[in-house]
Amino acid sequence: MKTTIKLALALAALSTAPAFAHDKHGHGHENYSAGEPGDPKKPARTIEVLLNEIDYTPAKIEVKRGEQIRFVLRNVGKEDHEFLLATTKENLAHAEEMKKHPHMEHDDPNAVRLAPSMTAEILWKFSKPGTFEYSCLIPDHRDNGMIGHVTVK
Repeated sequence: MKTTIKLALALAALSTAPAFAHDKHGHGHENYSAGEPGDPKKPARTIEVLLNEIDYTPAKIEVKRGEQIRFVLRNVGKEDHEFLLATTKENLAHAEEMKKHPHMEHDDPNAVRLAPSMTAEILWKFSKPGTFEYSCLIPDHRDNGMIGHVTVK
């Protein structure tokens, strides 16, 4: 009888545990620090971001809490570049992983890697206040200035 109760309690605990999403590299994400993936059925403000060897244009963006943004990302540089939206702390930790695996590709709704002359979109809802970072985590790119910030008010 005690074993049955322990098993029932264990199963109940598992059923209430948070679900984790994993990208194709096994990185777990309980949630996203900068908000959540957007809803394509809802309106969004479009912001074009140019990715170049030394920077992003624009490098500073302000949004309202709850606002949905369609980032149109254009790599105007001569090298591959990334756009990864998270906290500075998360991006710094991920940058260390990228040093070990420089050709890592992201399969997350808050990140994209673009070859030269390519364009991609990220639809994002900023549901959390604060200042968040987008940066290129290809080794040395972030260190050389490929950092931008989104302030959510």
